[in-house]
Amino acid sequence: MKNVLIVEDHEDIARLIKMHLADLDCNVVLANNGLDGLKQAETQSFDLIILDLMLPGMDGLEVCRRIRKQSFYTPIVMLTSKSAELDRVLVLEVGADDYVTKPFSIRELIARVKAQFRRGDATGGMEDTLNSILNYGGLCINTENRTVSIDERRVDLTAKEFDLLLQFLNHPGRVYSRAQLLDMVWGYGHEGYEHTVNSHINRLRGKIEKDPAQPEYILTVWGVGYKFNDALSA
Repeated sequence: MKNVLIVEDHEDIARLIKMHLADLDCNVVLANNGLDGLKQAETQSFDLIILDLMLPGMDGLEVCRRIRKQSFYTPIVMLTSKSAELDRVLVLEVGADDYVTKPFSIRELIARVKAQFRRGDATGGMEDTLNSILNYGGLCINTENRTVSIDERRVDLTAKEFDLLLQFLNHPGRVYSRAQLLDMVWGYGHEGYEHTVNSHINRLRGKIEKDPAQPEYILTVWGVGYKFNDALSA
């Protein structure tokens, strides 16, 4: 059974989603404002959070930002009535894993929910088979407690920055296009948002590289994408 938090101030929409999630054998908790939703997210463990963008008390973007500052990681699907590209980009930039634009098809939302569950199950199984400690050229990543250090100095990464770095470290030397990274780290349905990858790469380099303008770890392969420097000693 999956535990799901729905943060939605429209009672009919919340009940409709809850009813369909019950068919997936989900245990659902409801919150009708941003402050209560954040409190629930911080005090309980959830497999997924469905979060409305426009909420009383605290909007969904701020709720998402604060959740992503925590040490735990929970997939977030954002509901938004805004359709402008800038708003969709903001949703991804603050750390949401996916979004659905209102008015939405309940079948589409449930499909997105199932996709997040599958990704979570697959990622958990993959990390169980990997070494919990990965070391490359002074960079150390612990997949069990999701911590990163450089020359024994702790580096604080967001959940998406960590997932992006882990994707590179699992396959050093492999070249990824921006579209591939979107699919593998953010999930399906984000075609056309390659600049989201660029901004995350830039922030990640700013945290782990001695000189982000001359990166040693994450290298640009011009005309293709990015790769992790496999010339570094493991």
